[in-house]
Amino acid sequence: MKLNIKVIQFLLASLGLFLILFTYFFMPQKTAMKIKEQEQLFNKNTSNVEIKNKDANLFDNVEYKGIFNINNFFTVKSKKAHILKEKPDEVYMTEMLVILNLTGGKTVRITSDKGIYNKLNYNCYFENNVKATDGETIMLSDNLDLFSENNYASVYNNVILIDARGSLKADKINYNFETEVYKISMYKENPIKVKVIE
Repeated sequence: MKLNIKVIQFLLASLGLFLILFTYFFMPQKTAMKIKEQEQLFNKNTSNVEIKNKDANLFDNVEYKGIFNINNFFTVKSKKAHILKEKPDEVYMTEMLVILNLTGGKTVRITSDKGIYNKLNYNCYFENNVKATDGETIMLSDNLDLFSENNYASVYNNVILIDARGSLKADKINYNFETEVYKISMYKENPIKVKVIE
């Protein structure tokens, strides 16, 4: 009888160990592999990377033009792009450039190594070496999300803002194009670093 209890305890301990290994080692590796495959679709050197998904259309020198908020014109350009057939409204771009012609004659140029343009709602998602400028102010970051329906941009990860008054570093800056107001924040309780030039 004691032998049966020991066998059952051994089997339960083995099952528990298997579940722990499966949950904490196998599943994260499988998820990491999926993420790596998606990143390959989104790679800067798309010409050198073979897109494994055969349901993608590849394009060179892509350009989209349109109007948002009634009287604001925009242009979206990319050297290389692809569209997945399962997501036909999203254009995955490399060397992305967006030009926004705003009311009042202001022009904003945003560039990045790669990004996504949504053809339905005109939202743009920039990634890697992001630079946004209106000729007076320059913003550098790792990411920038442009939401056309809200006339709003979210700039985050290693943000540097430079203008004639000085410069600042922050984790995130939200900018409203209508009010021209910046909302600056840090992810932690770290102070925002500002350098004012007089």
